[in-house]
Amino acid sequence: MENYFTIPQSPLIKDIVCSFWQIHRDNNPSLSETIIPKGVVEIIFSFETTKLHASINQQSLIIPRCFVQGFHTSPVQLYLADSQTFFGVVLSPTAVKHIFHFHPMEFTNCVIDLTLVDTSFYSLWHRLGEQDSFNGRIKTFTEWLIKKLPQLTEREKAFNNFLNTHTDIHLSVSDIASRFCYSSKQLSRKLHELTGLNTEQTLLYKKYLQAVHLIHYSELSLTNIAYSCHFSDQSHFIRTFKSLSQLTPKEYRQRKSNITGHIFENVH
Repeated sequence: MENYFTIPQSPLIKDIVCSFWQIHRDNNPSLSETIIPKGVVEIIFSFETTKLHASINQQSLIIPRCFVQGFHTSPVQLYLADSQTFFGVVLSPTAVKHIFHFHPMEFTNCVIDLTLVDTSFYSLWHRLGEQDSFNGRIKTFTEWLIKKLPQLTEREKAFNNFLNTHTDIHLSVSDIASRFCYSSKQLSRKLHELTGLNTEQTLLYKKYLQAVHLIHYSELSLTNIAYSCHFSDQSHFIRTFKSLSQLTPKEYRQRKSNITGHIFENVH
């Protein structure tokens, strides 16, 4: 397995792109991959000719060569071929409307073929596929993005920071509304555009994401993780975690891989 990851440093794009990643796998035997909700909006390019099959909420689908996905609230089950290469771009949520002309909420719990949304993605996929390095693909994508580059407002940048970090999970709805100078209703409407969730659901989702992070990177007990993530009690923690990942926190800890949010199993 080859795995690459970088956070852009260029002032021109770092407010738009959170990270770039690439992964190449040679699977023997073939694998199934469960990807639990990760709370990101990302464009993914697949460079294999073999069709990849997946399911979300028990609905089967074929993975397009270039697709976008958003703040899922259900796991994605992916059935991997013998080998595959993926290149991904994690976007700041508020940049999506500027680039695609519709809100990230449209990507929740679905996979949208970007070549049907914008024909320029078809030629972009070809240009990326012609590159033989991770840095070459970053350069090619960045050159494409610069032509569409939005100018984010300070409030949009603040929303991105709120959604892309694990902090502020202890705050109330009124605390968050005051921070953004919104009424509670305006805040809920804005967050729904960005995540498909209202304010209360978004805060709970952020607690879940912090729990995933701590399960993956710390040795804290699950009881301490529940406390650290401001769940009301252990049962609330387990219930919330399972409602999103379809796993209990204990099951995720037992089955997690070296990639946060991803679980691999051999296909017999």
